[in-house]
Amino acid sequence: MLIDSHCHLNYLDDPDGAIERARQSGVTTCLCISVDEDGYAGVKALADTHEDVWATAGVHPDAAEGNLDWIEAELSQPRVVAVGETGLDYFHAEDPAVQARQREAFAHQLDLGAKHALPVIVHTRQAEVDTLDLLRAHAGAHGVLHCFTESWSMAKQALDMGFFISISGIVTFKNADNVREVAAQVPADRLLIETDAPFLAPVPKRGKTNEPAFVAHTAAFLAELRGVDVADLCEQTGQNFVQLFGCGQ
Repeated sequence: MLIDSHCHLNYLDDPDGAIERARQSGVTTCLCISVDEDGYAGVKALADTHEDVWATAGVHPDAAEGNLDWIEAELSQPRVVAVGETGLDYFHAEDPAVQARQREAFAHQLDLGAKHALPVIVHTRQAEVDTLDLLRAHAGAHGVLHCFTESWSMAKQALDMGFFISISGIVTFKNADNVREVAAQVPADRLLIETDAPFLAPVPKRGKTNEPAFVAHTAAFLAELRGVDVADLCEQTGQNFVQLFGCGQ
């Protein structure tokens, strides 16, 4: 059960072809992630037309200045299984007003997750303290910190709050020692794997357009890193996905 827990299929030139290649590579489920209102229709359309693709509804921190009112109505759609991706990204947002708007948008979507009992997909980059503070302030929310690149201390605190940690192809990059440190320590029943396609293709595909089929390379690397059989890792992370999102196979 190899699952790509986070991808942006609607950004690919040929999403249908990528989905078929994923199937041929043993990927049984893909979660296609919303980042803004304009792109949501494409996300939902892919989930509506492929039985092994599911969707989310939410607004990325880079789009936090946009409209959020549309999200809640979409959470009742049958193929929508999570809120997000949302969160905080201060890497390109040094303006305090922009950061404040990100926090407002994140808090709103955490509230929606708690209200609708749906997991929240959290993007966090160079905003460790504020991200953890908001997660603590919304104790009714649950979900996953995706494409995790921050410290083990942050991961541990999120795990203690019941969140999952998702590892992307960054773990295979030469300079990603901190990601490997986290990936080696996340409890087996809290670990997810993703591509974040079309971004961040893992070694040996680095530099290419990422796609869900490449999640197999990340799974193989993680299995070696953690000293486990790759089939067992895929089965465990697949079960974790089903537990968190209530879909997939």
